[in-house]
Amino acid sequence: MRIAFLMAPEGVEQMELTEPWQAAVDAGHEPVLVSTRSGEVQAFHHLDRADTFPVDEVVGQTSADSFGGLVLPGGVANPDFLRMDDKAVAFVSSFFEQGRPVAAICHAPWTLVEADVVRGRVLTSWPSLRTDVRNAGGTWVDEQVKICDHGPNKLVTSRKPDDLKAFCAAYLDVFTEEEARR
Repeated sequence: MRIAFLMAPEGVEQMELTEPWQAAVDAGHEPVLVSTRSGEVQAFHHLDRADTFPVDEVVGQTSADSFGGLVLPGGVANPDFLRMDDKAVAFVSSFFEQGRPVAAICHAPWTLVEADVVRGRVLTSWPSLRTDVRNAGGTWVDEQVKICDHGPNKLVTSRKPDDLKAFCAAYLDVFTEEEARR
């Protein structure tokens, strides 16, 4: 399965990109780095610059049709930049419209809030987003991983980098199950 990893050109938390990416590769999937512009993505380790990663496809020049699922890595700046980009928000929305699975960790649900896709859903995130999730019509829970199947697709969310092992296992189970169903 081709899996889109959507991020802004700067601000993604490196381990929230690299660990889910490697888990996808190890499971036989094809991760694809999608960003709002071509070139490279600058990752961070908390507030310090980390590695850069080459962009494979650009939002606006690709569509959810060519992917089986979407992963939204966190970092504080990454989802904040994404939610200000209309094409990125539309890209996220299209996965929900098409019933494709989505996974988001840490601050990434900010992009889901902007895409107006959390209403009626139960999810988790970095704790500071709980009010945003509630104001957007979602139910926030403090759990390592939450899988919500309310709506046209399954949504896998997780709180923080410490939850990455559980997040990777859960999102891969959901995506693999969805791939077998299609």
